Amino acid sequence: MREMNTEKRTKGLLLKGGRIVDPATGRDEVADLLIEAGRVKDVGKLSAAVDSDRCEMIDVTGLVVAPGLIDMHVHLREPGREDEETIESGSHAAVKGGLTAVVPMANTNPPTDDQTAVRFVRERGREVGLTRILPVAAVTKQQEGKELTEIAELVDAGAVAISDDGVPVRSAELMRRALEYAKMFGIPVISHAEDPDLSADGQMHEGLVSTSLGLHGIPAAAEESMVSRDLILARLTGSHVHIAHVSAKGSVELIRGAKAQGVRVTAETAPHYCTLTDESIAETFDTNLKVNPPLRTQEDVQAVIKGLVDGTLDVIASDHAPHSIAEKEVEFPAAPCGMIGMETMLGIVLTKLVHGGHLSLSQALARLSLGPASALGIEGGTLEPGSPAHLTIIDLGKEWVVDPSTFASKSRNCPFTGWRLTGLPMLTIVDGRVVYTSPDREARGQRAKARASAKNR
Repeated sequence: MREMNTEKRTKGLLLKGGRIVDPATGRDEVADLLIEAGRVKDVGKLSAAVDSDRCEMIDVTGLVVAPGLIDMHVHLREPGREDEETIESGSHAAVKGGLTAVVPMANTNPPTDDQTAVRFVRERGREVGLTRILPVAAVTKQQEGKELTEIAELVDAGAVAISDDGVPVRSAELMRRALEYAKMFGIPVISHAEDPDLSADGQMHEGLVSTSLGLHGIPAAAEESMVSRDLILARLTGSHVHIAHVSAKGSVELIRGAKAQGVRVTAETAPHYCTLTDESIAETFDTNLKVNPPLRTQEDVQAVIKGLVDGTLDVIASDHAPHSIAEKEVEFPAAPCGMIGMETMLGIVLTKLVHGGHLSLSQALARLSLGPASALGIEGGTLEPGSPAHLTIIDLGKEWVVDPSTFASKSRNCPFTGWRLTGLPMLTIVDGRVVYTSPDREARGQRAKARASAKNR
């Protein structure tokens, strides 16, 4: 990973000969893309009109040029658990995964529940200078579910949403008030949809597999009932609710129905809810498969994929949740919930959903870029001239094997170890700066330079 030097930052950047895929406009064509002053300047056949003295050219022939990917649900653990992840290590993992922005949740220690905490996260992200760090602030003080945070101050400090993710807002009255206040400031409330009375002591999805394994189950109703409540409250208040990490068929159906009724709702799922089931736990007993909400049935997986296809689910987010090896290498009931995912998300989406025939490339990129940008009301998700130059350059055909020992993340709790994936970020560009170049891309560039040098001798 490398950041461009000062000289290159001041120059424009011409991406030549790539496949430009912009789901916001429907563009899908081979063309050039010019970046100047941190913004997209033009798209088309441009090389003849570009002054090489003030513009660096990068040949991206055979690669996809996409709007920068945005992961709107990550846990970076700083402050409090810097042994698991920091804003710096998480930023490196993000750009390696092609992510031009990440949205860390508020359940740090202490929680991100005041102006000082929000500003710390934003400023630390700026200091690292790789991906954009856009913090979520807590709904309630200390995430205790008793008293609302000072939402106006949090937004002023830079929070892009509020959420008690990790725990639900148990009180319907508090959730209603949070939605009403958030509406005043034009931000969504991100709902961790879980009824803790139904999920209490649960280890995995409640069903035949949990019964056969002798593990206490979490019924899909634990998610669905809270989704239903928060959709009703969003309809009552006219506010924007975003449903996080949707895993259950019933939740998809509830959200689809609410959208048809005009409720202001967006929703996300994660790659593991599109690819893994509770049967995976029976096969391996891998604690890295323990997540909240839990992995569910094949019927739920199919419903989640259908929700992505028809737009019921607007966003794919990783729910990157790092844990130490010591925490995960215990018996299944004692392990914490969560898996890492920023560095595998794009590869899994491309391999299982795009190459697997469920989503078009444009649809997948919409769920990874345009969808989260729209849900959060932030810039991004398009390559239209004038838009910020946040881009992800992708090799759709690059085959690779998941090996957590090579990850930039501090943690290794990945259930996809050994999976063969097809599709990998080659370059990550933020504000017109190349902040990550894949080792494969660098090696190819060095070989090309060596051949050119040999010809000139």
